[in-house]
Amino acid sequence: MNYYKMEGVMNLGNKYLDGRPEAKFTIPAADQGIVLRRGGEELDGYGIREPLVFESEGTYFMHYDASDDKTGWRNYLATSKDLIHWDKKGVILNLGEEGEDDSSCAVYGVTYLEDGVWHMFYIGSDYRREHPYDIPDFPYVTMKAKSDSPYGPWIKQDIVPFRMKENTYYSTTASSGAIVKDGDEYLQFFSASVLDSDNITKRTLGIARTKDLDGEWTIDPEPLFPLEEQIENSTVFYEEETETWFLFTNHVGINEIKEYTDAVWVYWTKDIQNWDVDNKALVFDGSMCNWSKSVIGAPSVFRQGNKLALYYDGVEGSGFDHFHRDIGVAWLDLPIQLPDRNK
Repeated sequence: MNYYKMEGVMNLGNKYLDGRPEAKFTIPAADQGIVLRRGGEELDGYGIREPLVFESEGTYFMHYDASDDKTGWRNYLATSKDLIHWDKKGVILNLGEEGEDDSSCAVYGVTYLEDGVWHMFYIGSDYRREHPYDIPDFPYVTMKAKSDSPYGPWIKQDIVPFRMKENTYYSTTASSGAIVKDGDEYLQFFSASVLDSDNITKRTLGIARTKDLDGEWTIDPEPLFPLEEQIENSTVFYEEETETWFLFTNHVGINEIKEYTDAVWVYWTKDIQNWDVDNKALVFDGSMCNWSKSVIGAPSVFRQGNKLALYYDGVEGSGFDHFHRDIGVAWLDLPIQLPDRNK
């Protein structure tokens, strides 16, 4: 996360105090509300967030991040038959041992099924904070596990898919994201960030590539979008009717108090290898949400008929808390109606 508090920043004439880019267009989603609430402190009472939804043999699976009263943030599982009512199944990734890259958090488990094997790319960190204030934070690294079943158990692998690299757009963060196969190559739309000369975090997405899910990935030398976009996390949807790719991502906004995840944005393209930063729109923010009026966290999408379910996390009311989040869903009609950029 690594969001910084504001001190003496002037409004530069747009929605955000530091002048970071806005989304000119809007493709609004219709909110349904909370579908998964945090439980007691012994289970996930400090908050649940960052949902990732996928399907296997008629059952829907949701990976989400949570923290109980004794342990740091880990990956949890819930299942559903209708995308609305979810049953919690508990922790699916435990923390690593002292000194390991996931000794403080093991979260955000992105899955990909290939030849009967479930591959999971997840975020680890070895930062140190006192529980329960151990919200996942930099440095984020991408780690790997696999399973023969979407239910697990997930076996951690001694594999380094990719890591941060000095003097690049991913020098501070190189963490897991949506995976798509294009030809004989896998593309991972990973989260990247860098600290600038003023010690301010800038965030974007990049593409990592491999032909072997158990091998190393090669990272594109240039980011997918400029670092000034201030986006993180990704979920990708291909709309067959229009032959269009949609990339949903979490925008990080800023006000006079602090930085926080304030909206879901979407980018679109006909060519998954090439994206235009101006092909983007706001999809969901606090003004559209029935219950979380400030925080709108990491998106995940899943198609159901002529609707697209958009999952997100939030905080009831107008607070900016990293804790006490729940997970909601909003809906988009399909096919998605793109705005006219000429207007």
